[in-house]
Amino acid sequence: MLLARYILRTHAAPFLFGTVVIMVLFLLQYIMRWVDQLASKGLDIATIVMFLVLNLSWIVVLAVPVGVLFSTIMAFGAMSTTHEVTVMKASGVGLLRMMLPVVFTGCLLWGFVFWYTDTVLPETNVRLSAMMRDIERTKPTFAVDEGQFSTYLDGVTVLARHVDTNGRMRGLTIYDRSRSESRSVISADSGRLMFSPSLTRLVVQLYNGEIHQRALQDPHQYRVIKFAGYQMTLPAENMMYQASDVTGTSRSDREMSIADMRLVVDRAELQMSEAQQRFDTTLTQHLDYLLHDDAPADTSGRTWKEQIERATSILVSTRSALESECFRRSSELSVANKYLVEIHKKYAIPFACLLFVFVGCPMGILTKGGSFGSSALLSLGFYVLYWISMIGGEKLADRGLLSPAVAMWVGNAAISLIAAVVTLRVNSR
Repeated sequence: MLLARYILRTHAAPFLFGTVVIMVLFLLQYIMRWVDQLASKGLDIATIVMFLVLNLSWIVVLAVPVGVLFSTIMAFGAMSTTHEVTVMKASGVGLLRMMLPVVFTGCLLWGFVFWYTDTVLPETNVRLSAMMRDIERTKPTFAVDEGQFSTYLDGVTVLARHVDTNGRMRGLTIYDRSRSESRSVISADSGRLMFSPSLTRLVVQLYNGEIHQRALQDPHQYRVIKFAGYQMTLPAENMMYQASDVTGTSRSDREMSIADMRLVVDRAELQMSEAQQRFDTTLTQHLDYLLHDDAPADTSGRTWKEQIERATSILVSTRSALESECFRRSSELSVANKYLVEIHKKYAIPFACLLFVFVGCPMGILTKGGSFGSSALLSLGFYVLYWISMIGGEKLADRGLLSPAVAMWVGNAAISLIAAVVTLRVNSR
């Protein structure tokens, strides 16, 4: 028990450090893609924090297995460098005995990541997808820049020749094209912009100016209205971020649990079976019609040309029916493969938490990778190998060139082979 506690304690800090570093790197990479959207839409701090938290949800699934690999390589590498592994072996403690507490922890992480991937991650992905759509739909925060045309409002262009520090605008010109029956140009000495209490309309308070209005249907109908004070309201839809209700929304494969995806796969496989059955029935009936020796002679009085045209019509109709069933079966197969890939991925990635224990422990002993640099380099190498096989397998499975099970487990199979080789190598020393 004391040995197990010591081994786990040497793993704790590297595991937390490696997992957090991977999460930060992924998050920074993702933020770089969204920094313009987040900075220009006038989002509040709470919305930005929620956006980052929802992104961390899928990053956790990728970071935990890498954290396990980094911690096992670093911890066992450090124990190998300080000859603690040699002392344990001399005391009769073999490699598998040393790995036992880490294997147990790996099993717990396997179960946790699997539960998280199948239960929590689909819900956070739904909310993240809705939030991304809401952010993209939100217009940039309306602001009038001095001496520049502002065109953020639909059908309205605002030009302010001077804007002071209090937000008061001078030398205002507003081009209003929002009405279908007329066009207006409004000039004012000064004015202010403000949102209505409901944040759904923009209120423009203008002072000392005139309105030039022309009817589109009758160019001769032109009027000029002078005012000392004038207030106009403009629609401000999507000027402020509004979260959508995700209840009842349709979900993609990455937003569904294994049970939900299994229902889709079963339905697709049933459609495939029915399409194949209809294809076989149509083809069999047509072949029987062509090869039947006792077919009655044509007594309808049709000419030879008319009989050829009728036979051609039957052949074209049969071919069309067969092609339709082939397309239907191919389409349903593509759907089934797509969801089966995600189902196997939900099993394969959590399993890597345990698999990386078996490769990281002996690899750390062999390479004496107790330093941060060597541990990080080895972890990066295995990470790249694992994800290349995972992504490549997914592409091949989506194209129907590889079965989803093989595609998603080939990376784990490769890592398992490496783990077996290095474990035998350490035990033989």
